[in-house]
Amino acid sequence: MQNNLQLALDFRLIRRMTLRTFFLTTTFSALGLTIALGQATAAPARALVCFGSYSTPDKESVHLFQLNLKDGSLKKLSAVDGLKNPSFLKIHPNGKFLYTVNEVATFDGKRSGGVTAFALDVQAGKLTQLNQQPSGDTGPCHLTVDATGKFVLVAHYGGGSTSVLPIKKDGSVGAVVSQIKHKGSSVHSRQKAPHAHSIHVGPNNKFAFAPDLGIDKVLVFSFDEKTGAIAETKFDGAKLEPGSGPRHFGFHPDGKFAYVINEIKQTVTAFRYRAKRGRLKTLQTVSTVPHSVEGNSTAEVLVHPSGKFLYGSNRGHNSIAMFRINEKNGKLTALGHESTRGSTPRNFGIDPTGHFLLAANQQTDNVAVFRIDQDNGKLKFTGNEIKLSKPVCVRMILQD
Repeated sequence: MQNNLQLALDFRLIRRMTLRTFFLTTTFSALGLTIALGQATAAPARALVCFGSYSTPDKESVHLFQLNLKDGSLKKLSAVDGLKNPSFLKIHPNGKFLYTVNEVATFDGKRSGGVTAFALDVQAGKLTQLNQQPSGDTGPCHLTVDATGKFVLVAHYGGGSTSVLPIKKDGSVGAVVSQIKHKGSSVHSRQKAPHAHSIHVGPNNKFAFAPDLGIDKVLVFSFDEKTGAIAETKFDGAKLEPGSGPRHFGFHPDGKFAYVINEIKQTVTAFRYRAKRGRLKTLQTVSTVPHSVEGNSTAEVLVHPSGKFLYGSNRGHNSIAMFRINEKNGKLTALGHESTRGSTPRNFGIDPTGHFLLAANQQTDNVAVFRIDQDNGKLKFTGNEIKLSKPVCVRMILQD
């Protein structure tokens, strides 16, 4: 009886609502739903950009900027000093830490380079130094973090070796736990000894890949994600044409293909990747320049997040070489070149959404921003650029 009475009262209340009240109520409800749906599907609007550089301790050396993902503009957030040559950076998979090499021959009184660990506040765009450790050899030029986030792997150009340092729960780094000295030489005057130029961990986290400019090989090491131990494999990696000078390396998003850029020969080599055994099978080698350019050398190579395009930088020609990737066989087709609006693009980065490429021009102290055409992969200068002293590394992470 009481329930029936309540229903009658509710019905009378509804009848007394004016037409205007009804429409206001339903309109605001619909608007709220629209906003909620819009927030759920809104494209990222901001990315944090971290720049490494060649610098002395008395100058700012790691710079943090905000990239506007609508127009490609950059706004400075912060910077740190006190470091010598933090020339290469890596953001931890959890986004809470950042690691830099210290590309020197003597560190903390030892014949070694260094690794510096930072806590990273992505939203505020700030770094807090946690600690430093000797890297295990001279001239560290590149580093990465494995998929578990428990180890930093470091490539040493000067000493010709690869080393592994553990990452503690607070993000700080421990002492070297594993190291391999590379062996060999090749035909060019720069290849009288090993020069490890980068280090990368494969998609299944079981193998590490070390392009060595001095011996014309992409060395493949087994990697133990529990202990951090690296070990040589029986097949010794992928051999390249004598005098190639392999430098940087990257995997296609599907994990079936990999690419290395060859600094001396100014080429990119495509591989098919066999993940189970860590094998690389050469598919193709293509030039990064349209014609011979005296003094030119290559530097960075990156695959677009979509897997459709590949980009490589030329120092001397001062351009980004653009390629389309055949997603069935991994082979490359040249798309042309885009000037980097500066000299010596030692490094560049692509934002996680794949819409912008930032080219760091070492000799002209500037970073130029390009929009990436999502259909044809070509670059178009946005008109946005910033001045930075000797920028040589670009790393990005979304802020929202």
